[in-house]
Amino acid sequence: MQGHIRKRSKDSWTVVVALGRDPVTGKRQQLWRSLKGTKREAEALLAQLIHERDTGIDQPVGRLTLADYLIKWLSDYARPGTAPRTFERYEGIVRNHLTPALGSIQLAKLRPQHIQSYYGRALTEARQEGQPPLAARTVLHHHRVLREALAQAVRWQLLARNPADGVEPPKVERRENPTPSPENIDKLLGVAASTPYEALIHLAVMTGLRQGELLGLRWTDINLDSGVLSVSQSAQYVNGVGMTFRPPKTPRSRRPVVLSPVVIDSLRSHRQVQVEGRLELGPVFQDHGLVFCQQDGRPIDPSNFRRSWRKIVEEAKVGHVRFHDLRHAHATQLLMAGVHPKIVSERLGHSTISITMDTYSHVLPGLQEEAVEKLDQWLAGRRVQG
Repeated sequence: MQGHIRKRSKDSWTVVVALGRDPVTGKRQQLWRSLKGTKREAEALLAQLIHERDTGIDQPVGRLTLADYLIKWLSDYARPGTAPRTFERYEGIVRNHLTPALGSIQLAKLRPQHIQSYYGRALTEARQEGQPPLAARTVLHHHRVLREALAQAVRWQLLARNPADGVEPPKVERRENPTPSPENIDKLLGVAASTPYEALIHLAVMTGLRQGELLGLRWTDINLDSGVLSVSQSAQYVNGVGMTFRPPKTPRSRRPVVLSPVVIDSLRSHRQVQVEGRLELGPVFQDHGLVFCQQDGRPIDPSNFRRSWRKIVEEAKVGHVRFHDLRHAHATQLLMAGVHPKIVSERLGHSTISITMDTYSHVLPGLQEEAVEKLDQWLAGRRVQG
């Protein structure tokens, strides 16, 4: 049934329009409007509301709460459209923070002030007894997730505008982690030489690959004869699922990386050791084709690798160094050697060169000073010749 009109009194009418079933509860939804006037006017309003419903104009969402909508957004949009680890983060933010703070508000009645008030409380009030308020960076992540979810509500025509667009998110001071020096890199490689991760860490230093890209690397992705490595998948651990392998999340992340002769020799040696171990284990070895794997061929659990990395860092006595800092060290050394930022960006798999420029802006001032010095030398040489 499209809709109908119902007479209430001599000149009063109720107009009812069917809206289909609620996307969350499955219950039938109806739009009710009251009108004082003639039957002809009531029929005209019915026709107008049916047209607006069918064309998506001002379609009401009834009593749909933000909590109900976020559940639907997670299942219909986030789960199929994002990587498993990304979905886990989204789901955690929704379940632990957004729903308790804002979930009871009807989606249609959510206003920027509601969201701004939540940010203020999160930044200043203790979450639980003995726990500090949330950091600005954490609340900023909440803002990004909520804004993305509400933007989808606008595209689904459940909202006319995005309430999060009218909110001022927390400002976060940029953190600059110190890049490991060449001396500290040598110490780390020296300690790693006595572990099963020597080739992995060496490749990280020499290519700038991310941890997931290294753990997902297959021998079929490497041509040792031409000296080119292709990044075509990334490994992630997902709770309840285990290790998963997915294509890189951006086209630029799917990239070729040229290898140096030293790296090629290191990989050849690593492959020989792996082949010997495989022959020794026989059918026990689980062949996934991975370059870096456990002794029996299974994928390396990232949490186990992190524990091993911390032990390597501690033994090397180089202070606090994250594994991701090896990627920064690779990029920094290339830039300081005069490699064009565009090449560095392509090697790292950044989606745009602006990300590279912004991430390594601390390196650029020194490069500019060097460029000015060379310019002075060039001009001085021309004067002498003149």
